[in-house]
Amino acid sequence: MKRFTSFRADFTASLVVFLVAVPLCVGVAVASGVPAELGLVTGVVGGLLTGLLPGSSLQVSGPAAGLTVLVFEAVKEYGIGALGALVLAAGALQLAMGALKLGRWFRAISVAVVQGMLAGIGLVLIAGQLYALADAKAPGSGLANLGGMPGLVTATAGSGTALAALAIGTGTIAVLVLWPRWRRAARILPAPLAAVALATVAVWALDLPVARVEVSGLLHAIQPPGLADLGRLTEIGVLGTVLAFALIASAESLFSAAAVDRLHDGPRTEYDKELMAQGAGNAVCGLLGALPMTAVIVRSAANVQAGAKTKASRVLHGVWLLVFAAAFPAALGVVPVAALAGVLVHAGCKLIPLRELRPLWREHRGEAVVLLVTALAIVTVNMFEGVLIGLLMAIAKTAWETSHVHLDIHTPDDEAEPVTVRAVGNATFLRLPKILDQLETLPADREVELDLTGLRHLDHACGTALTNWAEQHRRTRRAVELVS
Repeated sequence: MKRFTSFRADFTASLVVFLVAVPLCVGVAVASGVPAELGLVTGVVGGLLTGLLPGSSLQVSGPAAGLTVLVFEAVKEYGIGALGALVLAAGALQLAMGALKLGRWFRAISVAVVQGMLAGIGLVLIAGQLYALADAKAPGSGLANLGGMPGLVTATAGSGTALAALAIGTGTIAVLVLWPRWRRAARILPAPLAAVALATVAVWALDLPVARVEVSGLLHAIQPPGLADLGRLTEIGVLGTVLAFALIASAESLFSAAAVDRLHDGPRTEYDKELMAQGAGNAVCGLLGALPMTAVIVRSAANVQAGAKTKASRVLHGVWLLVFAAAFPAALGVVPVAALAGVLVHAGCKLIPLRELRPLWREHRGEAVVLLVTALAIVTVNMFEGVLIGLLMAIAKTAWETSHVHLDIHTPDDEAEPVTVRAVGNATFLRLPKILDQLETLPADREVELDLTGLRHLDHACGTALTNWAEQHRRTRRAVELVS
């Protein structure tokens, strides 16, 4: 009886997750510049394969908005044929990291960098999808998209078709915001599906001349990578993209796992196994030429809130996606592109931690600066280099904050006795100017006893500088005794 009750809960939850996943899978694929069916393929693999593997029992995987910008740039740079090779290599790298027990180390990544990464992704995603809201083509990079906004406003205002698409897109966003407040309806139909369904009905009923999603057969969309595509993995730029795919997908999945663990009382996530499960899923997605996958917090939260008990719910959601993609592909052809853009603009807004930023600025200003710099770097440069800039800044901030050193100076009244200077803390090159400035203020005509025994850490640069200062002081002034 208990097993039947659990299966019934998982069955119901799988239908809810399926309804949430359909518009997200299609929307992410369209925003990534690939056929809509490839998003569904990744969702199917995330359910049927990753869903069966150990790691996190209730977390749901599929194509995510967090990788949209990077995938779009990769497809634009290397072509859609190379996408499978990139995803396959990223999956293999994730498998290797999981086998080496590196999954737990992703928890050591600065939260400010992760939030900044998501905020940057959200900003670039919004900037790109604002064009899709008006059935216009985005210029390309984040800065170019932002710079083209005045022209977009002018072009939209002068076009009836663009205004119709904009009305559909903004209406979709309004439904996404307001639908969850109607709790009874939200329990029956998830907000993303309700918004897309209402937008589709409105376009059909009013016969609006807006762009629809272009669809083809599921098997036709699958394009396994060829030998030429695999051969490009030796290129430096391609390897950088693979590394970005693997690291960002892994970080997002494992942070999502930590968040999902806080939502339920079931078994906790085994991070290394979850990393290998994500790697296996991405390897298969790569072989099929589909989008990369991550664990998606929107679907995972929906899964938990719908009452899922075991991993059966996420496997069944993959079954429903496969049945839908195989049996009803024509249903996608009536969906307006502007509605999916609205879903992604809403998703992008949720990636920006506006509520957390103000208290973070008050309590941990350095962390807030790291978050903002990471986000702006992603918008102005690109995803991979932006995250690296954020990580380097977080490391520099930590090094600065931990390298506290204090000089306790005691000057006896008796000039025959030496001035004693006791250094306490961590003496690194970052604090060297401050230390030397304080030493230069010591009386020129007194002996000095410099005690370094209170230092927990003395790096090479600082030790060399203090030794040189002592020697120079002996030559030009009086004796110096170093105690270390």
